[in-house]
Amino acid sequence: MIDELDLAFEDREPGRHRRSRRRKKRRSGRGKTVAALLITFLLLGSLGGGAWYGFDRIQDFFTAPDYAGSGTGEITIEVKAGDTATDIGNTLVQADVVKSAKAFIQAATNNSRSKNIQVGFYKVRKQMSAETALALLLDQKNRVVNGITIPEGRTVKQTLKLLSEHTKIPIKEFEKAAKDPIALGVPDWWFTRKDGKDSSGSIEGFLFPATYEIPPNATAETILGMMVDQFLAVTTEMKFVERVEAERGGITPYEALIVASLAQAEAGHPDDLGKVARVAYNRLFKPNAEVPCGCFEMDVTVNYWLELQGKATKTSKDMKMSELDDSKNPYNRKLKGFIPTPINNPGELALRGAMDPPNKNWYFFVAIDKDGHSAFAETYAEQKRNEEKAKKNGVL
Repeated sequence: MIDELDLAFEDREPGRHRRSRRRKKRRSGRGKTVAALLITFLLLGSLGGGAWYGFDRIQDFFTAPDYAGSGTGEITIEVKAGDTATDIGNTLVQADVVKSAKAFIQAATNNSRSKNIQVGFYKVRKQMSAETALALLLDQKNRVVNGITIPEGRTVKQTLKLLSEHTKIPIKEFEKAAKDPIALGVPDWWFTRKDGKDSSGSIEGFLFPATYEIPPNATAETILGMMVDQFLAVTTEMKFVERVEAERGGITPYEALIVASLAQAEAGHPDDLGKVARVAYNRLFKPNAEVPCGCFEMDVTVNYWLELQGKATKTSKDMKMSELDDSKNPYNRKLKGFIPTPINNPGELALRGAMDPPNKNWYFFVAIDKDGHSAFAETYAEQKRNEEKAKKNGVL
């Protein structure tokens, strides 16, 4: 029987005797076979003890490198908002918690509960298996809980006091950090205003009220920076700047922020935040015979000034005329135009109210019930009727 390889070789060499060629080829093939066997044995011999090493390297292409066991020591890692399994895996690798991100991704893929990993800081150990690391991140006992909630409408002064009490960082350090809003991350264009007043030295309005997880070893600067970042994230997500510039008659976002702070201070119920903002805009930009001054004329601005002076704040009925109409007060309620700065740190609903208030001709409002709702009026006569209702409800 004729070897197919020999035939193929013959076809490339025309004019030579087929039989002799086939005989020579077969001798040559046997020689090559012997040589190949010798080379194979030599290779196997040279590999010797390194065979397992080679197998391990090849195996790595199919299985992810991973530590074994529960690890040693303790280290804190952070899971950030928006982190994927890959992001968390990379964080763990950088901290030498797991050997490879691929191992953690595989562990997370095999465990449907991995979707429940929450944002925050976790105590884990170095050089532990990916499966064990995942288990620690899913156990809330390992989460470093150092949260603080800053309510809406707190002034900077009040906010710094809360932060200092919670973190034990001296309040002087917070006060020092708060003096430079730009360094804390507030873009300088945020302080643009049409009346030419300079408010760039005030962080008031930019410390967004929310619940924060305070990182280990945090400083006053990092904490205030977190709050500024949250303010920027929220206003960006709601397109606050774009909508104010396009829809609010040419006022600047900073001026709308001032109005949001007024609404936050005056409204007793979330439903009324946008309504109070509308009153503020009408009083400022649409003065009439009953409200002629072109000013906010809200007592909360007087209270803000009292607080800045280290004095006790008061209810409207307890304020003296000398306090209400103090000409030395830059936050005077009858100051024409915008006051120098926001008077607190408004929340998202107040910001939305200032950005998109209802289109009404209200100039007056008064708390009408014990749930905090207000009644709004276009005329002073209507306002007086609402005040009578408030008295009957035991509010005034």
